[in-house]
Amino acid sequence: MEEPDDAYIIKSNPIVLRCKAMPAMQIFFKCNGEWVHQNEHVSEESMDEATGLKVREVFINVTRQQVEDFHGPEDYWCQCVAWSHLGTSKSRKASVRIAYLRKNFEQDPQGKEVPIEGMIVLHCRPPEGVPAAEVEWLKNEEPIDSNLDENIDTRADHNLIIRQARLSDSGNYTCMAANIVAKRRSMSATVVVYVNGGWSSWTEWSNCNARCGRGWQKRSRTCTNPAPLNGGAFCEGMSVQKITCTSLCPVDGNWEVWSEWSVCSPECEHLRVRECIAPAPRNGGKYCEGLSQESENCTEGLCIQDIETASDIALYSGLGAAVIAVAVLVVGVTLYRRSQSEYGVDVIDSSALTGGFQTFNFKTVRQGNSLLLNSSMQPDLTVSRTYSGPICLQDPMDKELMTESSLFNPLSDIKVKVQSSFMVSLGVTERAEYHGKAHSGTFPHGNARGFGTIQARNKAAYIQNLSSISTRNELKTTAIFGHLGGRLVVPNTGVSLLVPHGAIPEDSSWEIYLAINPRESSLQPEGPDVLLGPEVTCGPSDVSVSSPFALTIPHCAEVNPEHWNIHLKKRTQQGKWEEVMSVEEETTSCYCLLDPYACHILLNSFGTYALIGEPISECAVRQLKVAVFGCLSCNSLDYNLRVYCMDNTPCAFQEVVLDERLQGGQLLDEPKLLHFKGNTFSLQISVLDIPPFLWRIKPFTACQEVPFSRVWCSNQKPLHCAFSLERYTPATTQLSCKICVRQVKGHEQILQIQTSILENERETIAFFAHDDSNFPAQMGAKAFKIPYSIRQRICATFDTPNAKGKDWQMLAQKNSISRNLSYFATQSSPSAVILDLWEARHQHDGDLDSLACALEEIGRTHSKISDITETEIEEPDFNYSRQNGL
Repeated sequence: MEEPDDAYIIKSNPIVLRCKAMPAMQIFFKCNGEWVHQNEHVSEESMDEATGLKVREVFINVTRQQVEDFHGPEDYWCQCVAWSHLGTSKSRKASVRIAYLRKNFEQDPQGKEVPIEGMIVLHCRPPEGVPAAEVEWLKNEEPIDSNLDENIDTRADHNLIIRQARLSDSGNYTCMAANIVAKRRSMSATVVVYVNGGWSSWTEWSNCNARCGRGWQKRSRTCTNPAPLNGGAFCEGMSVQKITCTSLCPVDGNWEVWSEWSVCSPECEHLRVRECIAPAPRNGGKYCEGLSQESENCTEGLCIQDIETASDIALYSGLGAAVIAVAVLVVGVTLYRRSQSEYGVDVIDSSALTGGFQTFNFKTVRQGNSLLLNSSMQPDLTVSRTYSGPICLQDPMDKELMTESSLFNPLSDIKVKVQSSFMVSLGVTERAEYHGKAHSGTFPHGNARGFGTIQARNKAAYIQNLSSISTRNELKTTAIFGHLGGRLVVPNTGVSLLVPHGAIPEDSSWEIYLAINPRESSLQPEGPDVLLGPEVTCGPSDVSVSSPFALTIPHCAEVNPEHWNIHLKKRTQQGKWEEVMSVEEETTSCYCLLDPYACHILLNSFGTYALIGEPISECAVRQLKVAVFGCLSCNSLDYNLRVYCMDNTPCAFQEVVLDERLQGGQLLDEPKLLHFKGNTFSLQISVLDIPPFLWRIKPFTACQEVPFSRVWCSNQKPLHCAFSLERYTPATTQLSCKICVRQVKGHEQILQIQTSILENERETIAFFAHDDSNFPAQMGAKAFKIPYSIRQRICATFDTPNAKGKDWQMLAQKNSISRNLSYFATQSSPSAVILDLWEARHQHDGDLDSLACALEEIGRTHSKISDITETEIEEPDFNYSRQNGL
């Protein structure tokens, strides 16, 4: 009538198996093939009212201990056997198992970032359990019902599948597993559904900004179709397009000559007419003023009743002649005064300042003009020249030749008509041919025009300030290293290589080199990626080291993992670039530590490396260094200001210094740091507060604008904008002005220029905070800040495990190393690698105080290191006294 059912023992609670039979004289349980003792049975008897037969029901208890003590090929089982006068009957076997559910999921769901309408698959493998756990999915702590949403499927092997991702599908997803024993929660997986930006349609072209002549018109579009959401990529391309346009200039009308008088009419009058066609008004010009016809008496008044007397006629004739004579005299005096005037500038149309192509006339002003400090110079208006077209200097050589040409020289004997664009953006490019012709300490042009005087005046100044800077083809350092290790430094570039003690086998020595590749890098980043520092080569590539060496590469990114994704790439032997690791990646092949201005990399193989930055938001900041250089041009009245915007790395600044050395440039103010955001807004550079009666700026150069893409994707090429100033008299020797560099809707820096244009009166400004040109290579103990004996004791102390774990982890934590500790765990001496990283980070300051404080805070230095003798601390290779903490 009733057979025993399968049962599960929960925790320590016994289960009850029951069996009922009719008619039955006896019922007994057999478990695992053995009869259960009669005393363990509980029996009940009753009478079936319908048949009058005896019904017997039997119960037994099965405990957890019984099940655990059973060791057989199958699960613990029981069955009941009933006897009657008709014979025997056996029930089914009922299995008894201990119920459980393990704590840890075999596979937790992983977070994902997927584009809109993409497929999302979240995997979940619940913990092992008896009975098997059932899986339920939660989104933001709310259960997910796949029956209510056809886009979601939870039936496929406990996985969650979203066929087409929607913005509403973003959230935190949790896998819930439960059986009769317990419930378990997986780690939450964050799903972000992002939308890549798309451009809207172009607007209509704007009206031409120039009322007359050449100008420009623009159209724009916005990244709103759709707008980027949840970290989606911003639109690629330009948001504004500009084209040139030409507006027809208005022509005012002018009268033609009067016609002949008509035949005398009966009214004693005759007429004459004229038309406004010489020329006729067009393009919105004014119509001619005055009458188009006139009449007069044609009979000398004989048919008029009131005849004028002859004396009146003579009076009017005399007055007319007098008026004509006065007009002739005024015209003559005006022409004479103009011929005696001096050189001056008059801007005909101020709309040139808006960026269009406009006409400027350089014409004379009256002699003795009070605005000129030297008004005694007499002009000779004998030459007339015309220049037209945009002035856009794409190469430094072109710029220098243009500066020395007659285009911008204030010649008093020339009348110039210039048509040009106002906004000019210039980029400094490599000048291989240029270097082949120029020599250090001389001007690059080879122009003999006034060269002797200017060379003598400029040569001493830039030799004094730039003599310690290596030339471009010397951006390489080599040295022979042995078992004691050492350090290589490319002077004044921030690039260095640290080979630790013991990395090279004993009785071996290798010639190791470190070089910065030319500015035209073979690595061309794709899309929005940018090159954040120099491309560095160390070698030889076939050398292998027994412990990792430290390579330091400067970078220009403002470090923030929410705005940048920074990668390390290596060039293969085939010339291709492959990614080594992401800075935030957990790996045991190499290690990257990103400081605010440099990246320290622990590597086991030499080669060519570069840092690539992928901006993941518009708030990504590329740090630019702004520097202003100045020098006299070949014309002694002109002074050139050159403003550079370069990556905030020492090597980029040195490239600019090398170029300026060849041009005789002088650094006029300490460079400033500009935070340039990746928000597509352009860069503006302008000259302000020029002394009005001492200096004047050349036309078209008061303000210059550089497009965003030119700055952001410069690929290590410094941006260069030139401003040409002119002093009124050679007696002016001081220049005071401001240079404003700003990003539209962004950061702004102002450089205050206060300098003398005479070299012997200038104040020298230091180029580099740490001048390491005297120590490009250091071998052995002199290359390290920590003495080798102390280093050995530190490693012996912290490499030894204790009850609290491995102490090198505390050493790493005190030195601000908290990420990817698995890399150090794979090293034979984790403490030694940590100290190598400390040496690379502190090659300039050698801040042993901070290291000593870190050791003291850990609390284990007293027993192991406190007995270091004064003799050991004052070793010849250790230049710090005991007050420095070690």
